[in-house]
Order: sequence, then C-alpha cells, then structure tokens
Amino acid sequence: MGAKHFGELSKLRGIISFRLSPHEQRAFAGALSQGIPNTFRRIWSEFFFIGVPLGICYMVYDQTEKEHTRLLRKNPADYEHEK
Repeated sequence: MGAKHFGELSKLRGIISFRLSPHEQRAFAGALSQGIPNTFRRIWSEFFFIGVPLGICYMVYDQTEKEHTRLLRKNPADYEHEK
C-alpha cells in the first residue's frame, strides 16, 4: 500500500484535485500594481456611505458642545442689581 501522506489517506471517486507547488505560487503577485489602486478605489466608493454620516454626526456633536459651553456661562445681566 505504501506510505501515504496526510490528505491522501482515502480516495474519492469523481473529485479531481489539483495542486500547485509552493515554489510556483506567487502570493503577492500584483500586490503593488493592482492592490494599492484597488484599495483606494474601494475606500473612495464607500466614502459617501461612511464619510457623509460621519461628517453630519461631527457637526451635530460640535454644535451641541458649543451650545453646552454657552449655557454653562453666567449671564452678566442677571447680576447687575447686585453691584
């Protein structure tokens, strides 16, 4: 029967598997020429789905903080009679 390696312990009929040597594989083929532009394209395509709501939330937060700071200050007109 011979020594079989793991993954070759049984035969399945009708299933064909192909293997490629690890030395023949190109794991980072096109990573710089296609990967970086593709990353920018994907980020830009999602910008309006993420950036616009994020910008609106920031504007609401900023206005809320400004109003809160304004309301924390005392009104000098309320204390004019104490002089």
